[in-house]
Amino acid sequence: MNNDLFNILANNSNIDTQKLIDYLNDKLSYKERNEVERWITDNEIANDAVEGLQQLKNKKNLQAYVDQLNKNLQNQLQQKKQRNQKRRIKEYPWIYFTIIAILVLCIIAYLVIRNTLH
Repeated sequence: MNNDLFNILANNSNIDTQKLIDYLNDKLSYKERNEVERWITDNEIANDAVEGLQQLKNKKNLQAYVDQLNKNLQNQLQQKKQRNQKRRIKEYPWIYFTIIAILVLCIIAYLVIRNTLH
């Protein structure tokens, strides 16, 4: 699968994680900060993520936190995918053959009984 699907902070946007981290560390120009702030106001998930990351006291470890969030999200998505695959009924061609054979036998039995009674 594409790793971009698991990037929680840059999902569905043109802003990458590094730009968001630079925003949190006040390393962006005015124009870039304005662009990030507009994106945050339009994206509820990003807004929640940024608010949570802004509350961190040690901003030196932001990249580690973001990486850990992405890793945890990837693990959760992988586990969910595996559970869904386990729940799925496996298709076996012999099941279809057995059902058709039983139906054909029932029809033949019906026709034989009907002909013998008349």
